[in-house]
Amino acid sequence: MVNRSFPQHRASSNSRFLLRKSSPFAFSLCLIFIFASSIFVFFFFCARNVLEDEQKPLFPEPEEFPSHSHAKSEQKSVDHLWDAPSSHGFHPCVKPTSRYEAAQSSDRYITVRSNGGLNQMRAGISDMVAVAHIMNGTLVIPQLDKRSFWHDTSTFSDIFNEHHFIKTLQSDIKIVKELPKELESIPHARKHFTSWAGFGYYEEMTRLWKDYQVIHVAKSDSRLANNDLPLDIQRLRCRAMYEALHFAPPIENFGKKLAERLRLRGGRYIALHLRYEKDMLSFTGCTYGLTHLEAEELEIMREKTPHWKIKNINSTQQRIEGLCPLTPKEVGIFLQALGYPPSTLTYIAAGEIYGGDTRLSELSSRFPNIVTKETLATEEELKPFINHASQSAALDYIISIESDVFVPTYSGNMARAVEGHRRYLGHRKTITPDRKGLVDIFDKLEKGQLREGSSLSDHVRRMHKNRQGGPRKRRGPQPGIKGRARFRTEESFFENPYECICKSKQQL
Repeated sequence: MVNRSFPQHRASSNSRFLLRKSSPFAFSLCLIFIFASSIFVFFFFCARNVLEDEQKPLFPEPEEFPSHSHAKSEQKSVDHLWDAPSSHGFHPCVKPTSRYEAAQSSDRYITVRSNGGLNQMRAGISDMVAVAHIMNGTLVIPQLDKRSFWHDTSTFSDIFNEHHFIKTLQSDIKIVKELPKELESIPHARKHFTSWAGFGYYEEMTRLWKDYQVIHVAKSDSRLANNDLPLDIQRLRCRAMYEALHFAPPIENFGKKLAERLRLRGGRYIALHLRYEKDMLSFTGCTYGLTHLEAEELEIMREKTPHWKIKNINSTQQRIEGLCPLTPKEVGIFLQALGYPPSTLTYIAAGEIYGGDTRLSELSSRFPNIVTKETLATEEELKPFINHASQSAALDYIISIESDVFVPTYSGNMARAVEGHRRYLGHRKTITPDRKGLVDIFDKLEKGQLREGSSLSDHVRRMHKNRQGGPRKRRGPQPGIKGRARFRTEESFFENPYECICKSKQQL
């Protein structure tokens, strides 16, 4: 009996022994199982969240009463959209070099009739300061354009701080408010200086002083070359534009007050230069998206404007080449593709939009938080600006300079001036749409060949990665264009005044 039970007893003992011996191994298996289960659960929920996110629209409608945590989350997710490009340590530098010759007293006078809108006149006046210095002439405060499309009767002192202008440039040139009475009746040399002229040209023009004591400049725009000028002349242009040519105190103060009101509304804002105005559409011949009657109205306007030289314009070709302002609808698609949420505070820095609220609704349907001067200020506050388009444009200029992001929809005079000024002030963020590239995208969207979504957004963001106002040199003339026509295709000096932006020695 003992012998029969021994094997069973031995087997039982071995089992207990094996169980005790394998306990650490079983424990390890248990831990591995728990860990693996945890990973499976984690990835399961992550995958589900990703799938849910992919099924959501790219720009969901904002909740009527978003929670505080949701608002904070949205704020964090869009912070990069407001960040300025790195200035790489660049800063304004407009002081003259050691070779600069200070202003000399002169009994020869240069009178100027500035032509164009506000920013065309500002650039022209700044160039005339440099011309007066080269020719060693006394500059008479310029007369402003009263005959252009806007019919603004404002004088220089109505728009600009005349005293500050004269005082700031007193070491560079002599400036007087009026031509001396005794010189009004003597013969003047009436001169149309050559467009985009160089330093040597104006040195040669000093021969006019042999026969005349007064030179009248009939047009001030684009009278000075963008490139190949002495460094001190380029810096003088910057001193005139950015340091001397300040707006009159009532305009400057009110413009900054409006910018502050925008800050109180939303903290950060985009200034959108929506150049979808009647005069610009007529001038460029861009009729895409307009009715037949609207296109006809713009054509008649172009025919009746004598100083617009080009009358017959192929609207389709203009758009394909990226020479048309973006439409309100296209701007909405563009900003959304960049990632700006519908709640973005957007200031419209422009005059009356062609087509009014109906056409603007194509933008406001995507970005309802739109503000204009008329909704930001009271009727009483805006009363002094009625029938003074240049003064009104000055308010838009100030608000655009102060904005967190500036987006021009067309590269006109204001767009170039604001972009250059923002570069000068530290490369503030300016997103310049690649209109030619975007037209192809808009057309494919309209034909159903593309859909709005993450892939489109990625493509648009890549397109504009290096179009956000960062430091770079000016673009030269377009390839293949010869003669003086090439100057017209160069990037404007005041769009990118890089000679007036320096790095400190430590950073170099």
